[in-house]
Amino acid sequence: MKVAISTDGEYVSPHFGRCSHYTIYSVENGNVVEKEIIENPGHQPGFLPRFLSEKGIECIIAGGMGPKAASLFNEYRIKVITGVTGKVEDIINEFLNGNLKSGEDLCEHH
Repeated sequence: MKVAISTDGEYVSPHFGRCSHYTIYSVENGNVVEKEIIENPGHQPGFLPRFLSEKGIECIIAGGMGPKAASLFNEYRIKVITGVTGKVEDIINEFLNGNLKSGEDLCEHH
Protein backbone atom coordinates (compact mmCIF):
# COMPACT_ATOMS: atom_id res chain seq x y z
CA MET A 1 0.00 0.00 0.00
CA LYS A 2 1.18 3.52 -0.75
CA VAL A 3 0.20 6.45 1.46
CA ALA A 4 0.75 10.09 0.47
CA ILE A 5 0.87 12.84 3.07
CA SER A 6 0.60 16.47 1.98
CA THR A 7 3.72 18.02 3.46
CA ASP A 8 5.12 21.45 4.28
CA GLY A 9 8.52 21.09 5.93
CA GLU A 10 8.18 18.36 8.55
CA TYR A 11 4.46 18.90 9.03
CA VAL A 12 1.17 17.91 7.42
CA SER A 13 0.02 20.71 5.14
CA PRO A 14 -3.38 22.26 5.88
CA HIS A 15 -4.36 22.00 2.19
CA PHE A 16 -3.43 18.95 0.12
CA GLY A 17 -3.27 20.83 -3.21
CA ARG A 18 -1.18 23.74 -2.00
CA CYS A 19 1.49 21.80 -0.13
CA SER A 20 5.10 22.05 -1.20
CA HIS A 21 5.68 18.27 -1.27
CA TYR A 22 4.10 14.87 -0.82
CA THR A 23 5.74 12.35 1.44
CA ILE A 24 4.96 8.93 0.02
CA TYR A 25 5.29 5.84 2.17
CA SER A 26 5.24 2.31 0.83
CA VAL A 27 3.80 0.09 3.54
CA GLU A 28 3.99 -3.69 3.73
CA ASN A 29 2.80 -5.82 6.63
CA GLY A 30 2.25 -2.74 8.77
CA ASN A 31 5.77 -1.39 8.27
CA VAL A 32 7.24 1.39 6.14
CA VAL A 33 9.51 -0.20 3.54
CA GLU A 34 10.19 2.91 1.47
CA LYS A 35 9.86 6.68 1.82
CA GLU A 36 9.91 9.10 -1.09
CA ILE A 37 9.43 12.86 -1.15
CA ILE A 38 8.15 14.40 -4.35
CA GLU A 39 7.46 18.01 -5.20
CA ASN A 40 3.89 19.08 -5.72
CA PRO A 41 3.59 19.27 -9.52
CA GLY A 42 1.04 22.07 -9.24
CA HIS A 43 -2.52 22.70 -8.18
CA GLN A 44 -4.83 22.36 -11.15
CA PRO A 45 -8.45 21.25 -10.83
CA GLY A 46 -8.71 17.48 -11.15
CA PHE A 47 -5.01 16.90 -11.82
CA LEU A 48 -3.64 15.76 -8.45
CA PRO A 49 -6.06 12.86 -7.84
CA ARG A 50 -5.12 11.36 -11.22
CA PHE A 51 -1.40 12.11 -10.71
CA LEU A 52 -1.33 10.42 -7.31
CA SER A 53 -3.44 7.51 -8.56
CA GLU A 54 -0.90 6.92 -11.32
CA LYS A 55 1.80 6.72 -8.62
CA GLY A 56 -0.14 3.90 -6.95
CA ILE A 57 -1.39 5.93 -3.98
CA GLU A 58 -4.20 4.22 -2.05
CA CYS A 59 -4.59 6.76 0.77
CA ILE A 60 -4.05 10.53 1.00
CA ILE A 61 -3.60 12.29 4.34
CA ALA A 62 -3.96 16.07 4.60
CA GLY A 63 -5.06 18.86 6.85
CA GLY A 64 -7.84 19.75 4.45
CA MET A 65 -9.28 19.32 1.00
CA GLY A 66 -12.17 20.69 -1.02
CA PRO A 67 -15.24 18.52 -1.65
CA LYS A 68 -14.57 18.27 -5.40
CA ALA A 69 -11.06 16.90 -4.80
CA ALA A 70 -12.33 14.46 -2.18
CA SER A 71 -14.94 13.24 -4.67
CA LEU A 72 -12.27 12.75 -7.36
CA PHE A 73 -10.05 10.78 -4.96
CA ASN A 74 -13.09 8.61 -4.21
CA GLU A 75 -13.54 7.96 -7.94
CA TYR A 76 -9.93 6.73 -8.06
CA ARG A 77 -10.62 4.57 -4.98
CA ILE A 78 -8.13 6.53 -2.90
CA LYS A 79 -9.04 6.80 0.78
CA VAL A 80 -9.03 10.39 2.11
CA ILE A 81 -8.12 11.29 5.68
CA THR A 82 -8.38 15.02 6.45
CA GLY A 83 -8.32 17.18 9.54
CA VAL A 84 -4.84 15.90 10.38
CA THR A 85 -2.12 18.02 11.98
CA GLY A 86 1.34 17.28 13.27
CA LYS A 87 4.71 16.00 12.16
CA VAL A 88 4.57 13.73 9.14
CA GLU A 89 6.65 11.02 10.86
CA ASP A 90 4.26 10.96 13.84
CA ILE A 91 1.24 10.84 11.53
CA ILE A 92 2.46 7.84 9.53
CA ASN A 93 3.09 6.01 12.81
CA GLU A 94 -0.47 6.79 13.98
CA PHE A 95 -1.74 5.52 10.62
CA LEU A 96 0.26 2.30 10.89
CA ASN A 97 -1.05 1.74 14.42
CA GLY A 98 -4.65 2.24 13.25
CA ASN A 99 -5.08 5.35 15.41
CA LEU A 100 -5.43 7.99 12.68
CA LYS A 101 -8.92 9.29 12.03
CA SER A 102 -10.35 12.15 10.00
CA GLY A 103 -11.01 15.30 11.97
CA GLU A 104 -12.32 18.74 11.14
CA ASP A 105 -11.19 19.83 7.67
CA LEU A 106 -8.51 22.51 8.07
CA CYS A 107 -8.72 23.90 4.53
CA GLU A 108 -10.02 27.47 4.51
CA HIS A 109 -9.80 27.62 0.72
CA HIS A 110 -13.29 26.27 -0.01
